[in-house]
Amino acid sequence: MNDTSNWPTDKLTALRLGRRLVAEVPARRIDRRAFVDITPRQTPRDSEARKQGWVPSETNRIFRLEHWEYDSERIDGFDYDIGAVLIASAEATGESELVTVLTDWQLSPHQFVYPWDSEDPK
Repeated sequence: MNDTSNWPTDKLTALRLGRRLVAEVPARRIDRRAFVDITPRQTPRDSEARKQGWVPSETNRIFRLEHWEYDSERIDGFDYDIGAVLIASAEATGESELVTVLTDWQLSPHQFVYPWDSEDPK
């Protein structure tokens, strides 16, 4: 299962282009909401490409994963981070290791969406 064939093509492409993805997951309490985000680490190549007006596609990025839980009543406001709790975090080097971390966290690549298609407050 440690291959990238499980990823929807558009989401895998987004990660390779350095774009963040988000999945809403069950919270520990009914008055909370929880999200896992995958943030590809930016590289010097990204900075140089941005200056030149393009975006590089990297298949061997480092990914930061964070599982946050928020107070449901604050999630739409400016102070969404008050009472927020970091449940777990991990770093994955490369796409294969990313799939391994997701498997360990019992998540599927198909759960992830673009941040603007989620209610993630970040």
